[in-house]
Amino acid sequence: MSLLSQATVGTVGLLCKTLLKIGYCSSVTVNGVENLYNALQSDERSAGRGVVTISNHISTMDDPLAWGILPLRYHLNTRMTRWTLGASDIMFTNPIISAFFRNGQVIETFRGKGVFQPALDLAIKKLNNGAWIHLFGEGKVNQPTRAPGHSPVDLIRFKWGIGRILMETIKPPIIIPMWLTGFDQLMPEGRSAPWKFLPRPGAVLSITFGKPVDNTAVHETLSLAISKGDIPEIMQSTHGGRADPARPRQEEASGRVSESGWLGSAASHRSQIEAHGASMPEWRTAEEIARIRSAVTALLQSKVEELGREVVGKRV
Repeated sequence: MSLLSQATVGTVGLLCKTLLKIGYCSSVTVNGVENLYNALQSDERSAGRGVVTISNHISTMDDPLAWGILPLRYHLNTRMTRWTLGASDIMFTNPIISAFFRNGQVIETFRGKGVFQPALDLAIKKLNNGAWIHLFGEGKVNQPTRAPGHSPVDLIRFKWGIGRILMETIKPPIIIPMWLTGFDQLMPEGRSAPWKFLPRPGAVLSITFGKPVDNTAVHETLSLAISKGDIPEIMQSTHGGRADPARPRQEEASGRVSESGWLGSAASHRSQIEAHGASMPEWRTAEEIARIRSAVTALLQSKVEELGREVVGKRV
């Protein structure tokens, strides 16, 4: 890691830490952060087991401000700070801004280029080296509406790239769901310039880290998808409004990589719990691999929403 990147990560972290401590926000409540600390300090990381945090996304300041709660020593160590995916059309619009975000451990991601773009390849590579990746599953800011009957824990469908990232890691990463509240008060959408660039004072923030997702739950989801294929219907990927002819080859390559990691262990797990003599059906088609990826993504969304219901219930 370059000195410039270390300086960028450290400076931004300290600024966020300062903002949370000077009283600009009415209060900042943190719950379950020991789940993150335990994951980041795990001896397994040196052996190539990565860490994934995944949360709702309710303002443009969720990241990096939420990480201002971390100890000072974390901000000075890029190994203990997150990598994340950032939209090219927002964070990489000119050379200066692009350099800032790249040095801030943001991976440039292109909307509409699907789950096989280089950004996801890089995220998988980093997880295989024991890095920490933070993901906003919805892929964009989703501020809760106050309309009658709308639940604040109803999230936009998570992007399927999340499923690919997790399926193709060599070792199952430690996955920690997160739930943020109050950041939408700090940076509400819809304001006109220059106010939309300025955080509002007095917000009540909370940051909650759930317990790591049980790998058994992921294995069970994969196993059911492999054996039954009863995952809800998924949308077909398109490129320029037409079916991408390379997609089946990409899917099958993805399946072969996945089979050496999570898929292989899931198939083994499934065969162990089924009756003797049961055979595993053929799943190595583009459609089936996409269905399995969709199932994993849906599982993780359910874990984040489950944590959200727990947090919202306590606040009511």
